[in-house]
Amino acid sequence: MSAAPAQPRSLLRGRWIDDWRPEDESFWRSTGKRVANRNLWFSVLSEHIGFSIWSMWSVLVLFMPEATYHIDTAGKFFLVSVPTLVGAVLRLPYTMAVAVFGGRNWTIISAALLLVPTVLAAFVLQPGTSYTTFIIVAIFAGVGGGNFASSMTNINAFYPEKQKGAALGINAGGGNLGVAVVQLIGLLIIATAGTGAPRILLGIYIPLIVVATVCAALFMDNLSSVRNDTGALKEATRDAQTWILSFLYIGTFGSFIGYSFAFGLVLQTQFGRTPLQAAAVTFIGPLLGSLIRPVGGWLSDRIGGTKVTFWNFVAMAAASLVCIGASAIESLTIFTIGFVLLFVTSGIGNGSVYKMIPAVFRTKALAATEERGLDQEAALLWARRISGAVIGIAGAIGAFGGLLLNLAFRSSFQATGSGTPAFWSFVAFYAVCFAVTYAVYLRSGTAATDPRTGTRLSYAQV
Repeated sequence: MSAAPAQPRSLLRGRWIDDWRPEDESFWRSTGKRVANRNLWFSVLSEHIGFSIWSMWSVLVLFMPEATYHIDTAGKFFLVSVPTLVGAVLRLPYTMAVAVFGGRNWTIISAALLLVPTVLAAFVLQPGTSYTTFIIVAIFAGVGGGNFASSMTNINAFYPEKQKGAALGINAGGGNLGVAVVQLIGLLIIATAGTGAPRILLGIYIPLIVVATVCAALFMDNLSSVRNDTGALKEATRDAQTWILSFLYIGTFGSFIGYSFAFGLVLQTQFGRTPLQAAAVTFIGPLLGSLIRPVGGWLSDRIGGTKVTFWNFVAMAAASLVCIGASAIESLTIFTIGFVLLFVTSGIGNGSVYKMIPAVFRTKALAATEERGLDQEAALLWARRISGAVIGIAGAIGAFGGLLLNLAFRSSFQATGSGTPAFWSFVAFYAVCFAVTYAVYLRSGTAATDPRTGTRLSYAQV
């Protein structure tokens, strides 16, 4: 468990802070808290808009009736899947970009990049544009998905250990709300101007992106103490826990972002809702899923993240069964309740899995100090380094779940005209997730041996 290697500071100029000591109580009270909170709120602004742009096509397809745009349901599901894939891929480089460019500098760059997909969409969004062109423009919307990773990495460095949970919860929840907000704005536009005015949505976000970029330049800071610890990233990829936790995050965050993109299309296709009727409901799920995310962390603090995650996956499987039953009896009301429950449970799971990550590696570190006589401070430093890298990896892999979920809906509607087969696949996946959670973390008396270190581990209280 070696310390992170020193890395040179970025050569880019900007507002740099060289003396940053958040664990020093007097420094935190006199200077640190004010500076950290300022950076947090402007980071939330940029990340929030990033989520809105990432999920923008889930709203724009509501403005694209098949009669005039000649894109069927399967084509629309694939179209909204494209930004999900690109955003997932970008999360790892975005995580590392903070140390390369500086948190403030990269927030300016990443916010400004949001103009590209928004302006391009304003030019091409009209009947007669080829499907290939729409796919290319949707690819650029993926940049909004990367903002979460860089924002979380940046804000994590500003706060003392005992306040990271609250700060990261605010940052993540505020960002996730961008999905609900763009859908709510889309609803208001469809209700007032109809489906022929998608450019109003884009016209609202273009100036907001400019505001976020300018605010990042004026009010945010770079920390020269942040280093790009590629060693931790490589070490994390060799740890089995990284992949288990990332798999569980596919089930939670992948579900949240996938359902956010798909909800409106499912309501239109399976229940014949008009764009306005679909838009009137779609924002509710992402809104509740975003607001309840901190509850998952709060519950995990009190009863353990593994217990919350296990029972949450059981609830997600049950909610999927509600959607299947509602589809069989063609009950829109029950189906909507089941779908909203999927958002709520995915939000709770997002919080509980992210709370599990540092707890799992802290448990490994403390077990190593007891059985191998290692220095506790060095062991906990290792746990912080590795868990930070795992947060980035899990965030990237989890986002791929959104792609898989939308492709499942696409195949389901293409083959049967119904989303029921897709929901059965979700039930099976959630069953695997709660089985894995139980087998790895919750079995009575579990004290597995880490094959790499020989350390005995118990994750039941994580």
